[in-house]
Amino acid sequence: MNGQKKRQLKTYLILAVLSALLARVFCSDADSHPTTDVCSTNTILPGPKGEKGERGNPGEIGKLGKEGPMGMKGEKGDPADVGDQGMIGKIGPIGTKGEKGCKGLSGPAGGKGKAGSVCDCGRYRKFVGQLEVNVARLKTSLKFVKNVIAGIRETDEKYYYIVKEERSYRDALTHCRIRGGTLAMPRDEASNSLIADYISKSGLFRVFIGVNDVEKEGQFMYTDNTPLQNYSSWKESEPNDASGHEDCVEMLSSGAWNDVECHLTIYFVCEFMKKKKTDLQRA
Repeated sequence: MNGQKKRQLKTYLILAVLSALLARVFCSDADSHPTTDVCSTNTILPGPKGEKGERGNPGEIGKLGKEGPMGMKGEKGDPADVGDQGMIGKIGPIGTKGEKGCKGLSGPAGGKGKAGSVCDCGRYRKFVGQLEVNVARLKTSLKFVKNVIAGIRETDEKYYYIVKEERSYRDALTHCRIRGGTLAMPRDEASNSLIADYISKSGLFRVFIGVNDVEKEGQFMYTDNTPLQNYSSWKESEPNDASGHEDCVEMLSSGAWNDVECHLTIYFVCEFMKKKKTDLQRA
């Protein structure tokens, strides 16, 4: 509201108040005329409607209203640029061993060797004889070392060696195979008694041997995949698969067998085949 409109309103209010006061004074002083006639003839009526005033200045900004309802889902935006390559993750587990590849092509034939010199065998007979004597002595000494110092036991066909390292059944089997043998497989009373005596004199109570029923429950096999047929030495009430996971076999110092869990870590005994004379001659 501007200043001119305010002044007009103020003037109108003053005139209205003065008209009312004059009417009262006039009505109270008029004795010769009835009150109703005097008051009715001297009442001041409101003037005509004034002109539209000028538009007022904008008011102050009001408070923010309540948050309106959520709008509709917008359209899918354009795909962003490809980000930088992430960090390389950890190396995964080693995969299984692949199949053996095809045999390669034969190489070219080698050159012809030089002719050998003529041997005078008579000059070496005495030397060779002495070598045979020395070899026999070495074999006797080696047998002593194996049986007394190294603690190896042997039969006519095999060597047995207790490995005093606590390993699971699978690790024990791998350990023996890497060294050209396998876990001991007693197939008769003689070999079983020899291993049992070996365990006892080594001050041990039990060791893993190469018998298990991993492939089929209750069907015990040697580690070369041959079944138990003519011999076994189970302890009384064994095998019983007490825990439900006793798939491997240990031998006690008494020579008795007992089924145990394969993840146990105990000592084990390996066996190695002796080379036959024909094998030695070929070598």
